[in-house]
Amino acid sequence: MSASAPAMGTIQVAPRRAWIAFAVILLGAVMSLIDATIVNVALPSIRTSIDASEATLSWIISGYSLAFGLALIPAGRLGDRFGHKWVFFSGLVLFVAASVACGLSQTDAQLVVSRVVQGLAGGLYLPAVSAYIQLLFSGRVRGKAFAVFGAVLGVSSAIGPVLGGLLIEAFGRDEGWRYVFFVNLPIGIVALIATAALVPNSPKQASASAGVDLVGLLLVTAALSAILVPLIEGQDLKWPLWTYLSIAGGLVLLVLFALWERRVVARGRTALVPPHLFSHPAFTGGTLLALVYFAAFVSIFFSISLLWQSGLGHTALESGLVSIPFAIGSIIGASQSTRLAAAIGRRVLVLGAGMVALGLLGVWLVLLLVPAPDLTNWDLLGPLLVAGVGSGFFIAPNVQFIVATVDPSEAGAASGVISTMQRIGSAIGIAVIGSVFFGTLSFPAGRRPTSTDVANAFGTSAASALLVSAAFAVVAFLLVFTLPKQVGRRGGGAPSEARRPEATPAA
Repeated sequence: MSASAPAMGTIQVAPRRAWIAFAVILLGAVMSLIDATIVNVALPSIRTSIDASEATLSWIISGYSLAFGLALIPAGRLGDRFGHKWVFFSGLVLFVAASVACGLSQTDAQLVVSRVVQGLAGGLYLPAVSAYIQLLFSGRVRGKAFAVFGAVLGVSSAIGPVLGGLLIEAFGRDEGWRYVFFVNLPIGIVALIATAALVPNSPKQASASAGVDLVGLLLVTAALSAILVPLIEGQDLKWPLWTYLSIAGGLVLLVLFALWERRVVARGRTALVPPHLFSHPAFTGGTLLALVYFAAFVSIFFSISLLWQSGLGHTALESGLVSIPFAIGSIIGASQSTRLAAAIGRRVLVLGAGMVALGLLGVWLVLLLVPAPDLTNWDLLGPLLVAGVGSGFFIAPNVQFIVATVDPSEAGAASGVISTMQRIGSAIGIAVIGSVFFGTLSFPAGRRPTSTDVANAFGTSAASALLVSAAFAVVAFLLVFTLPKQVGRRGGGAPSEARRPEATPAA
């Protein structure tokens, strides 16, 4: 979904001040990305604390991701019109306020609404990070900043479950989940003060007068909501007729959205999603790659957290510790991804996506073959480490390769579409995985289930869910081959500065 590209190098500051400002903006970005995964280990506590339904657990993550993705659409243009600093600041204020509201929630409805607002706020301010990279840096330094951005965001997503486990362990299982949200208050206040004092104002862009395609935004929001709501609620409600009609209606709305975007372009206006981008078959494949990969990536610890706590009776911290091999692997992979991308081109994505697929298949096999009551974190160490290294290889450079499928003048719009597809993929992945997990969860009839019964039931459901996650990862691996072999001109060549994405390059 398009966003106007800011003029490059239009903020003249000393190099040290540029990096300080970048660090401040990155702090806000890290908060929004950690919040996408930190909640996973809190789900079982939320379930018992406020008697949340199974659908609510999916909404807590999917609602956040969907609102985040949709907010990315107009956020860049709002930054062009009002200045990226103050759009970032306003979004961060709303994010912190919504975080506090999440922590204070007493019902599942309050929590879901607050969580959606939190996602909306995160999507509103995150594009300012990429805009400031464009405005503060140039040449190879800009490339280095984008590499740092991608690596930090990938690692932030990976360490979320560990941080969540530590917070719940420190403040108690019953109410400790609230501090998963409250932790954003002190960090957010520091980020807001630092933003006001240390981040320079960005110039307003002439292109801001183009406005936002509100009809297109409403159509795509209605379409995605019509598809996502039944995917989340259907299992709880035993899939009544309206769920199928809603999905069908959502698909019709997507077609209407595509037709509307063509009409917008024909009338000489700026489309939300420029239809001509999809005249490049490789770009179409790349957008599907973004959607499918993030459907697999974000759903891993949703399943593992529910198994580890609700099924096996472990603490949130023990559940978070299961993700440490993945986090360590992500750090290792991300630290080498830029160098490998320059040396071996697209093969770094092939290697990364392949390792994620193998790792998730490995996790599935462990859950399938090891009796659930006997499971330990050591059983999952190897496959999660492999998946983590692969994720690190993939996360940082993936957008550059997808953007390389279109012309340089289209890079900003293309990166906006990709970033939105990543978030939509996260939302759809959790919705599908949640339906599979809870749809296969069953206990022996006619008697009170024992701890072994519970463990086996959750083990079977987690294995089914991880198989779907692995299938998403395998499809993502195959889609990597639609991308160009290098990030320069389409099909190869040296890297091009014009290809640097204007929107977020990672999770």
